[in-house]
Amino acid sequence: MKKKTVVDLFCGAGGLSKGFLDAGYNVVLGVDYDESALKTFQNNHGTATAMKLDLYNHDNITCIVDFLKDNNIENLDVLVGGPPCQGFSYAGKMDINDKRNFLYLAMVKLTEKLKPKAVLLENVLAMIEANGGVGAKRVIDDFEKIGYKMVPKVLFAPEYGIPQIRKRVFFVGLKDSENEFEFPNALLDQEHFVTCEEAISDLPSLQTEEGEILRGETVQEYMLPPQSEYQRKMRKDSSQVYNHIGSVPIEKTRKMIALVPEGKNYLALPDEYRGLYKYHEALTRYHSKKPSLTINTGHRSHFHYKWNRIPTVRECARLQSFPDDFLFYGNQSDQFKQVGNAVPPMLGQAIAEQLKKYI
Repeated sequence: MKKKTVVDLFCGAGGLSKGFLDAGYNVVLGVDYDESALKTFQNNHGTATAMKLDLYNHDNITCIVDFLKDNNIENLDVLVGGPPCQGFSYAGKMDINDKRNFLYLAMVKLTEKLKPKAVLLENVLAMIEANGGVGAKRVIDDFEKIGYKMVPKVLFAPEYGIPQIRKRVFFVGLKDSENEFEFPNALLDQEHFVTCEEAISDLPSLQTEEGEILRGETVQEYMLPPQSEYQRKMRKDSSQVYNHIGSVPIEKTRKMIALVPEGKNYLALPDEYRGLYKYHEALTRYHSKKPSLTINTGHRSHFHYKWNRIPTVRECARLQSFPDDFLFYGNQSDQFKQVGNAVPPMLGQAIAEQLKKYI
């Protein structure tokens, strides 16, 4: 049977399309403006092409249409994407008129031209919660005008086997269909969520017996055999550890985090130190028996549940459900950004499997 074709718009590193790839789809193209993210995408998506385009300029959409035509892809099956909408993010200034909030219109225009069988758009939770859900309403209305009834749903990553407390809103629309897409049911309940320890305990500690934090080598050996089913899954196609370079904290930070118990943050510090911090997630140490907090793009406020350092790119990737043979490119800051901005591949795969029932 011929594989279903997928184009990933605003692809970043390609977490969402990696999920489709793992579900047996043919990912043919990833489009973004970030060169290091495109290199990551290109090297982890088989034969897919990575294309750098500025999608603020809708004239550039023609490049995508021409690419598909030149490659004899006449009827695209699925268009996926996670357009940046920082103006809706709780972490930002919450400016609903931020121009980045309208990048999704490139997806609308491309959908109108290509008429894929299905469209999947992912975004921050605030799009459906903030300002009366004006962001979500815009998306639904604009796609409805071109024949796609978008069904929104908030998905909670731990319920799909991902060891991270992450909520995102997904919109799925089917072309001229009388059927509405039904999202996949949750796979796990709270008692069976995958924990930080189950996700990353086999990776090198990057810490000496005396407590000194090490940066580590570019390529390393695993510290232990797989300690959980999740680790076996992540290690299935990799025999070594990549993207696992430690960041050595300054002495003050190292001293402070050493005082924070597992699962706590700066509020657990002695009184004389607590006033040094204002950010509500400052000095947050993960809990080994729980999923991590939402992986961010490198704010360096989260710490390993056991070691006195921030999680490495590889540890963050594990918590996002990227397998160990998925390598990240660019400098360390680029890599953290790519991981933090991505859709967890296992979440993408769950939606991709469900979508097979409709197209």
